Amino acid sequence: MFTVTTVNVNGIRAAAKKGFAQWLADTKADVVCLQEVRAEPEELPAELDLAGWHAVWAPAAAKGRAGVAVLSRRAPERSVIGFTSEEFDPSGRYVEIDLPGVTVASLYLPSGEVGTERQDEKERFMAEFLVHLGALRARAAGEGREVVVCGDWNIAHREADIKNWKTNQKKAGFLPEERAWLGRVFDEVGYVDVLRKHHPEQEGPYTWWSYRGRAFDNDAGWRIDHQVATPGLAARSTDARVERAAAHTERWSDHAPVTAVYDHKV
Repeated sequence: MFTVTTVNVNGIRAAAKKGFAQWLADTKADVVCLQEVRAEPEELPAELDLAGWHAVWAPAAAKGRAGVAVLSRRAPERSVIGFTSEEFDPSGRYVEIDLPGVTVASLYLPSGEVGTERQDEKERFMAEFLVHLGALRARAAGEGREVVVCGDWNIAHREADIKNWKTNQKKAGFLPEERAWLGRVFDEVGYVDVLRKHHPEQEGPYTWWSYRGRAFDNDAGWRIDHQVATPGLAARSTDARVERAAAHTERWSDHAPVTAVYDHKV
């Protein structure tokens, strides 16, 4: 079996001190995809033990911003930072590695903000990234391999993916055009939402809760962290779950890890 976890750590240095270091020591995952690392490899805290992991880091050119990484138990056969985008490759938002028979990618899609340049940036990213997703699937098919793109996609696809969907229809992350774009990832490019496959009728399970108010305690969350896989790999997924903290005080990020298990040997 092949276990993959993805999580937005909301700053790896702070998360390590709050409990991420212990979570990483305890996890049985074969691959861990990280987003919003916000640190260079040489800035990692001493308590974060990466012994036994092969790490590929993609920090942002802007210090203290974004940043993604992939940690794998097995050394990658190939690793690539970015997706041949002149604008976005230096921004610490995408990295992929090849393992035997599967490509695993870590994605941090821009969050956006309605009516600002941040939303324009998000739309430009989505337009370029959709092309990459198609090319990635085509390359993988030609090589007889599968793909899973993990990360903080910053889009809740359906009403079941956000607790208060009625009041958020004009907010970034749940705009009609964003939801339609994610629908194209599934319906046109042909990827599969692995968590939703295992929880087809459930409200949620949510992966992000604001630190404001009592969002976590009331489970007023958003499902914006996804594992999106090619159909062959998705069909071999045996489990997918959100590792929600038992209590607010036990959280080390505003996101929770999303873990999937695949019947695939690497």
